Amino acid sequence: MSIKRIIFKAIILASLLSATALHASTPADKKSPKGYRFTLTINGNHDSIMYLGNYYAGGTYAIDTAIKDKKGRFVFEKKDRTLLPGMYFFTNPKGDYVEFVVYHEKPDFTFTTDESSWSKNIQVKGSAENEYLFRFHRANRAAYVAIDSARKALGSGDDFNEFRRHAMMQLDSIKEVMIAQQPNSMLSLMMNATREPNTPRYDTAGNPLTNQQRWEYYMDHYFDYMRLDDDAMVRTPEMIFRHRIMFYLDSCLHNASAEMICEYVDKLIDRARPSKENFRWLVHTITEKYLQSTVMSYDAVYVHMVKKYVETGECFWMSPSAVDYNVKRADTWDKLLIGRTAPELIMHDEKGQFHSLHHMPNKYTLLVFWSPTCGHCKTMIPALYEKYQKYRDKCDIGAFAVFSEPDEATYPKWAEFIKEHQLNWLNIDGAEANIDWHEVYDVVTTPQIYLLDKDKKILAKKLNAESFELVIKALEGIDKQ
Repeated sequence: MSIKRIIFKAIILASLLSATALHASTPADKKSPKGYRFTLTINGNHDSIMYLGNYYAGGTYAIDTAIKDKKGRFVFEKKDRTLLPGMYFFTNPKGDYVEFVVYHEKPDFTFTTDESSWSKNIQVKGSAENEYLFRFHRANRAAYVAIDSARKALGSGDDFNEFRRHAMMQLDSIKEVMIAQQPNSMLSLMMNATREPNTPRYDTAGNPLTNQQRWEYYMDHYFDYMRLDDDAMVRTPEMIFRHRIMFYLDSCLHNASAEMICEYVDKLIDRARPSKENFRWLVHTITEKYLQSTVMSYDAVYVHMVKKYVETGECFWMSPSAVDYNVKRADTWDKLLIGRTAPELIMHDEKGQFHSLHHMPNKYTLLVFWSPTCGHCKTMIPALYEKYQKYRDKCDIGAFAVFSEPDEATYPKWAEFIKEHQLNWLNIDGAEANIDWHEVYDVVTTPQIYLLDKDKKILAKKLNAESFELVIKALEGIDKQ
């Protein structure tokens, strides 16, 4: 019998034995009981201290510490603390670790393992669900050991690739068996969460679906197998929950319009509403993501998130001051979205003559807030001015360049910078104005650069020299001429 056939029989046997040995259990009440006790014995281990930790989205957190007792055990016990459903782990100061779950059962488990391999030799008493988890890990490990042996025996050619393909198919089949046997287990929850939707190529009438139709199906069914209504989801390793969410936002919705993003994130969050934990993490993460976004139109997503979830009082975890801060900022940003009319500015130039932003006569107006003491401005403003000069006459562009830090110490630097770089545009002194433009335009950092149309509606924002040129060329169809 060939080495390929021997190894393949071994992987199938190991996997099937692990699967058929599993037994069904009836889920207990998922309400988490108060208190926990875990006893961990690692034969041959010389550590004196051990940590208990948990996963939370993209992070790992130590939540308890145990000192080895006279019997060589690490005992973690808290009678007044509730462990919420999720995946937990034991780890030492060197970073060795072994994982387990807390889900349906009362968290009173006894673990035994060996120093040679914590995860390979782990045994448990008092938890059928963790016994189930460890059996899966053993089957999974056996499969990858067989694949590694096949690589050494067969090389990296077609025979090995065929073996690996069949081996992974066998593993997928075993996972399906395990999910069917224990659909309410934590392991099934995690395995299901990473399943991809089976996107059809044809509609029910047999007609081929377009790429757009297939994308829409994929987006609508991306979370079909993830229990977003279960609190345990957020307490799983990063690849199970956080990675899937961020891939959806960063890749699936890449370059989508702000309106489309709002539509899809609302659907996502609605699915998580029954879970306070997942709902909180999603609302916070999505809000922060689009608060920090450099894409010029995505501030509309931040405004949407604040108005729909923060202002309405749904963010139960936020302090009143945090709510007020975000609502105020969202109200400000709402007035500065693409398509809104830029707030009027009446200010004087370096010679004391007053100018109105709304009365700039040009087809386009470049509105700039900057300071000579800003490190980024020192490189950005000369580069932006060069592009402005290049297109000023050809495209009828005016400039309204506001000095953002007017005081006695910086006035000389402003004048010197203008002279050094020959900034022959409308240089505006920000000391006096018809409004508190720092607040109205949310000028917290500089430079801030807007492009306005002839009616002073915002065409673009968050610009730099290169993106300003790209926007002007697109608006004027310069590359098509």
